[in-house]
Amino acid sequence: MDEKKKDSGFVIKDKRHFGDAAEDKPQAENKTTGVETKQEKSGPDESHENNYPAVSFTNFVLSLSTSALFHFGDFPDEEGGQTQKNMPAAKQTIDILDMLNEKTKGNLDKNESDLIQGVLYELKMRFVKEKA
Repeated sequence: MDEKKKDSGFVIKDKRHFGDAAEDKPQAENKTTGVETKQEKSGPDESHENNYPAVSFTNFVLSLSTSALFHFGDFPDEEGGQTQKNMPAAKQTIDILDMLNEKTKGNLDKNESDLIQGVLYELKMRFVKEKA
């Protein structure tokens, strides 16, 4: 077990047990804390181990939009395979997108602004249709 003493007078002991696999072992030591951590891969696409898309405003808006569509019952549940409508959750997701649109006014480029406004329009029209 590794001990690291710092100027502050406290001791950090790493009591984790790791298997033989190389990915289970810490690879780098954080110089500021002395605690061992895994190194993150550099590069925008390499940092997503689970094939998630890069974090961006566009992907965030599309993710919220997909959540709203799920709540409208467009996608089946993973466990039961059944679709289920949850209109209050769909409305809340639309409200979140609306708030995001208001709070980011003037800070978005044209494509981002057009995207969020278009998504909001489509989701609001869908909500009205579903409520009728």
